[in-house]
Amino acid sequence: MAPASFYPVTNTVCVMDASGSLGTALVERLLQRGYTVHAAVQTHGELKQLKGLMKEDDGEKRLKIFNCDLLDYYSIADALKGCSGLFYNFEPPRDQPTYDEHMMEVEVRAAQNVLEACAQSYTIDKVVFTSSITAVVWRDDRKSLPSDLDEKHWTDVNFCRKFKLWHALSKTLAEKSAWALAKDRDVNMVTINPGLLVGPDLSIKHPYLKGAAEMYEDGVFVTVDLKFLVDAHVCVFEDISTYGRYLCFDTVINGPENAIKLAKLLVPSASPQPQSFQDGEKTILQKISNKKLRELMSDFDAYEAREC
Repeated sequence: MAPASFYPVTNTVCVMDASGSLGTALVERLLQRGYTVHAAVQTHGELKQLKGLMKEDDGEKRLKIFNCDLLDYYSIADALKGCSGLFYNFEPPRDQPTYDEHMMEVEVRAAQNVLEACAQSYTIDKVVFTSSITAVVWRDDRKSLPSDLDEKHWTDVNFCRKFKLWHALSKTLAEKSAWALAKDRDVNMVTINPGLLVGPDLSIKHPYLKGAAEMYEDGVFVTVDLKFLVDAHVCVFEDISTYGRYLCFDTVINGPENAIKLAKLLVPSASPQPQSFQDGEKTILQKISNKKLRELMSDFDAYEAREC
């Protein structure tokens, strides 16, 4: 049975921040599906790919680029004007890619500003908020849970502070702040919690990777392809039945083959078989589930054009 579609008041949506790999890919896919897109980019954002999209077909008519400061409520509100939906994901400044306490505070404040602007908007019908699997997996009792980790589980912020897991702490607090505001202000919001995004921009310095060995051993180290992540965002937005959180991944790194493949992506010059896998070839039992999203997307047609 095909999912029930969500038909917004207007066919205009906002992607914020649209300058990263996810944001740019979302803009492209939404244009392909017939939407008019407000691409909100921070001052540090890369605009080359977005400007390229404006030259394709009627992109100049259906794509508008906004400069947006996530700490400035009014610039957020300006980008949202006339939009029925928002796809939000936080991109740290390129000159400050490291997650620390300061970046955590920035991300939380940005999430609060964005949700407040949505609450004040007369046209926003739905928000898709991108969080992370790291807002799910880090907790003291993770090895003794009777069931797999899923959307019902939350990372323990005290655990993150203790071990300085700033990326996980930032994503957890930002998502919790967004949910608190959404519920208080009656904003229709769903979240996507993706695994590590695998793509050309991935490097060993990615903050998600802090604690990667522990995630591997726990059976919760997961990655996601950009195309699948984009499809998930569009599906969750367009399906009227969506609610709550959706864990998004398409690969579980739980055995030597996948681990070595990822290691080669992260460090191309690395040894073909890391020492950690020479002592045993066992596969770790997967302890995380994305069943809720898989069931939702079972009939989703990623390239079906919407009627405008």
